[in-house]
Amino acid sequence: MPKQLNFRLDEQELKQVEQAMKHERHAEVRQRATALRLLHRGQKPNEVAALLAVSTASVYSWVRRWEAEGLEGLANRPKQPGRRKVTAAYCEALEQALATEPAALGYAFAVCTLDRLRDHLSRETGICLTVQWLSVLLDDLGYVYRRPKHDLTHLQNANAKEQALELLDELKKGATTMLSNSSLWMKLP
Repeated sequence: MPKQLNFRLDEQELKQVEQAMKHERHAEVRQRATALRLLHRGQKPNEVAALLAVSTASVYSWVRRWEAEGLEGLANRPKQPGRRKVTAAYCEALEQALATEPAALGYAFAVCTLDRLRDHLSRETGICLTVQWLSVLLDDLGYVYRRPKHDLTHLQNANAKEQALELLDELKKGATTMLSNSSLWMKLP
């Protein structure tokens, strides 16, 4: 980058820049147009950078973009899609991991969280995604995360459960009145 920048706008360009400073709906274009006007008025690129709290390289970049594309060059460019890390093999390993209990994969835990799933897939495939990207991928594949439902039926005494249900039925019908000392509320006979 040259240290000296002799930047000048002709009258029509100056009007266009000033119009963008006042009426452009995108803040980045207003900021960059302001930088061009300051350069046109004789400010140095490092002074403009300090005034706008940006790097000097950004100011030089805006000048190059203005010279190449005009006002359209000052707008943010659309983000280029990055090369996807996810491969068909990764998706296959993901679906296999979701279909398999963690204990069968050699883990001591019973619930597979996104962090644990990401770590497992990273070890299996060598591809490490962020938790957010893994969440998006799971959503794209149609998976939803649910909390596990704990079922204690196997620990219940069937006879005691039956007696409790009968007692509940009697209480609902109002056949008997029981006083309980486990509640603050009670019904007097």
